Amino acid sequence: MLYGAAAAGFVGLVAVILIFALGGGSSSDAKQVAADFAAANCTFKTVAASVPKGAPTHVASLTSNDHWNTDPPSNGQHYPEWAVWGFYTDPVNPRRVVHNEEHGGVIVWWGSKVPQLTVAKLLAWYNEKPAGSFGTPYPTLGSKIAITAWTGDTSHYQQNGYYGQGHIAVCPSYTAATKKAFESFRKLYRGHGPEGIPLSADAPGQGP
Repeated sequence: MLYGAAAAGFVGLVAVILIFALGGGSSSDAKQVAADFAAANCTFKTVAASVPKGAPTHVASLTSNDHWNTDPPSNGQHYPEWAVWGFYTDPVNPRRVVHNEEHGGVIVWWGSKVPQLTVAKLLAWYNEKPAGSFGTPYPTLGSKIAITAWTGDTSHYQQNGYYGQGHIAVCPSYTAATKKAFESFRKLYRGHGPEGIPLSADAPGQGP
């Protein structure tokens, strides 16, 4: 069900910045995001967004194999209708959520073993800037929490094999350092989806 929208270690660090997000900040901004996640003992990486060669971006099935290159997905094939913007307590089909990413959304995912107290803290984080933010359980993460976004240059999206960049961080817990890293991530990537959808169209309760 949808919640109401109002309401130093380098352990495991994977800071692979393949391509910086055009329109989503400078390389120094991205390096700061990576540093913040490292301080929180999270993994972080940026990958080239992709879909299978010759395949469409939209797929008609909600159960198809979408060949995502991160887990949870940060880019790639997705369902033609995105999910209604909000913060959910029941898992939302990721094939819809990837479409929210394409529209510029920053997605928070958490596993089935994450305590409800932590989920409440994630909801509070979401409520700080709900437009273009989204929350959903992702059971296979177990006790971990992830945040993802999809960015890109709208001027040549889907041209000559270009689909932008996917960004993902996975964290073992939600601490003050994690919150700081999440805020850096949201500041840099929110509202910079490859389709160029404005944040005004990504407000809580809005949908297809």
